[in-house]
Amino acid sequence: MKFNKWTLGLAAVGLVSLTSVARADEKPSAVQTALSNTTISGYVSASANVALTDNYANSPAAGIPFQPVSKENGFNLDVVKLSISKPEDEGPWASGYKVDLLFGPDAVGYNTSVNTTSTADYAIKQAYVNLRTPVGNGIDWQFGVFDSPLGYEVFDSTSNPNYTRSYGYSIEPTELTGFSATYKINDTLSVVGGAADTSVAGINNRNSDVSLVQSSWHLAYFGDVTYTAPSSFGWAAGSTVSVGVLYGGTDTINNGYTRGDLGGNQVNYYGGLTLNTPWTKLTGGLAFDYAQNYEGGYASEGPYGPSSANPIPGATYRYDEMAIGLYGTYKATDKLSFSGRGEYVEADAYSGGNYNSSLNLVELTGTVEYDLWANVTSRLELRWDQNLQGSSAALGLLPNSSYTIPTNYTTQRDSVGLYASVVYKF
Repeated sequence: MKFNKWTLGLAAVGLVSLTSVARADEKPSAVQTALSNTTISGYVSASANVALTDNYANSPAAGIPFQPVSKENGFNLDVVKLSISKPEDEGPWASGYKVDLLFGPDAVGYNTSVNTTSTADYAIKQAYVNLRTPVGNGIDWQFGVFDSPLGYEVFDSTSNPNYTRSYGYSIEPTELTGFSATYKINDTLSVVGGAADTSVAGINNRNSDVSLVQSSWHLAYFGDVTYTAPSSFGWAAGSTVSVGVLYGGTDTINNGYTRGDLGGNQVNYYGGLTLNTPWTKLTGGLAFDYAQNYEGGYASEGPYGPSSANPIPGATYRYDEMAIGLYGTYKATDKLSFSGRGEYVEADAYSGGNYNSSLNLVELTGTVEYDLWANVTSRLELRWDQNLQGSSAALGLLPNSSYTIPTNYTTQRDSVGLYASVVYKF
């Protein structure tokens, strides 16, 4: 048996016995056994933001998730992520777990129900138990808090083609509390489905419909199907197509208004395509997001309306939104790549079932990534946003989302921002 230098040094001065150390190694403790397959990983993300247009605080870019005015024209710590997990093994009754913890500015408000205050800079992003049941090819279950299966982009910026998030990401549900079940039908087709307390991020959050408080019929239900092209598809092999839907109550407060479940739930539709091309260095992508706020965000039940002090009996306000994004990535070398994204967003406001107003946005983003150092992702990004049309009546843009309407956003319709990002993954 081999001993490390520290153990040999302790043995030399008589503080430990090599025999006892050998016996301890032969019989690991219960703690050692439980932690033997546990892995610890994560990353540290830092960035710089330069606003190339004036009045950034009132421009569309000021509402982009995780790019608040407080990050303008300076250097920033974005977030520190710590992941602790034990993956499932190949056994028919395998089990495991995962915990994702966030620290830093990007954790602020991520799920305020577990924070001491809404401005606390820490959050539990995921915390779930994995279980497998030997039914057919095996069903993998998640119980706890987990990421929504819908969406082209994710919270971790290095897993996205670009550093800044899309408007589509703003529309999509992010964090769910409940259960999900994943079943791989064959090598090309897999499905996932489940239920959650509500579609709104927040651990143990509840749907607060005034007439059906905590009713099981007002939970959130979701499903997603993913198809992966087999090798017989030639150059398109490995391309994926995903479609999903999530229906459930919302319970957010934005600009002083309560959205969603007071008189109607919200449904999110998602479709995504990642396409390999005959030119192996080039990949493309398409994302489609649509959210429909059924029956209005405000209802006639009780003193609800634009404000409790000024109720509008019988009035209903509905906000629907759509985002279409096109993606492309060219990997020039093992270290150098170029990524682009173009996006169109439309949000429509309805009052009493009639069209009221709309807000239309476009954005173009170009990103250069050069990974010079091991375990480090470094990016330089240029982004242009423009508000094509908007009025104060369309302030319902992206209800139940992470996009924040900037103050006086109709005054400054264009914004250009330069971003630099450095992420170390461990």
